Amino acid sequence: MTTSGGIVIVGGGLAASRTAEQLRRAEYSGPITIVSDEEHLPYDRPPLSKEVLRAETDDVLLKPAEFYEENNITLMLGSGASALDTAAQTVTLANGETVAYEELVIATGLVPKRIPSLPDLEGVRVLRTLGESIALREHAGSVKRAVIIGAGFIGCEVAASLRKLGAEVTIVEPQPAPLASVLGTQIGDLVARLHRAEGVDVRCGVGVSGVSGTGHVEKVQLSDGTELDADVVVIGIGSRPSTDWLEGSGVAVDNGVICDAAGRTSAPKVWAIGDVASWQDASGHQVRVEHWSNVAEQARVIVPALLGAEATSSAVVVPYFWSDQYDVKIQCLGEPEADDIVHIVEDDGRKFLAFYERDGVVVGVVGGGMPGKVMKTRAKIANGAPIADVLPTPS
Repeated sequence: MTTSGGIVIVGGGLAASRTAEQLRRAEYSGPITIVSDEEHLPYDRPPLSKEVLRAETDDVLLKPAEFYEENNITLMLGSGASALDTAAQTVTLANGETVAYEELVIATGLVPKRIPSLPDLEGVRVLRTLGESIALREHAGSVKRAVIIGAGFIGCEVAASLRKLGAEVTIVEPQPAPLASVLGTQIGDLVARLHRAEGVDVRCGVGVSGVSGTGHVEKVQLSDGTELDADVVVIGIGSRPSTDWLEGSGVAVDNGVICDAAGRTSAPKVWAIGDVASWQDASGHQVRVEHWSNVAEQARVIVPALLGAEATSSAVVVPYFWSDQYDVKIQCLGEPEADDIVHIVEDDGRKFLAFYERDGVVVGVVGGGMPGKVMKTRAKIANGAPIADVLPTPS
């Protein structure tokens, strides 16, 4: 047994760091332990596919080492959780150690999906950790031809970064447009246009049937029979909640850890926060939100509840996320869905602004390179304003 008592947080990212920070702000004085499979201090992930990959920064730590020392937060790095015993209130680590807890917070985030049918070749990569980003960056210096499998946000950001580094880039996406399952094909087409204007070969409606090479990837075979040359292949087909280690623990899992509206799980003294957590919303539905801004809101809810007090705020009111691609910041406010009615109200050939309508009200706004106009819509989305309130007045 390596530690006992106090609050143990499993996970080494934003959710873990914010939870520990909020606990100390709430004047919790007991032991806090963060357990992470990564060797690094908790760090910010959004820059991995952008600034880190382009060698513009390596400084992505959420807090310096002094923060954890000054706040008496114990860091157990380099060995993640492999099992949970809720009866004994212990977490078993991959290295065989066990950690006892009085309260446990699950903040393990996501793990990238892979394509099991692809052979294990050098140069076939995913991008989730700082180590993976730095390894891809080091490889990128010699890359002439890159193939990105998947045109979600990570795939599009990696494509933009590698293109900026001088590689010939091809995006392969089975859907009819980038981001189609999230934002619909109309906005997806505008994102595809942005990449094509930068010289990226965007191929939609086609999948990958295989990769080949002698030790290192050399070719990518597509489902339409064509073949692409490739020095590197980056798989960006999405992620799934990191919950495998909870098997047999009794903690209910269904597309994430099932929680109530304050982060309580089905097991006593076990909580969950962040990308891995499916919280109950105001209407009683389970919702798992993968937005960076959601974590701070959840931390302000979970910590008072964990410490026995009533929460003073609710979780995310208007979700927000963004994606930097080339010189365009794509921002999304609200909860747009792919089958909503989309009103594109501005489009200059590169930058754009679109409102999403559902049942006659505005439920979201997506803008490319229009931050002010996106953010000013927050109150109307929160209040469920009629779509007419945000659409331009006909001239």
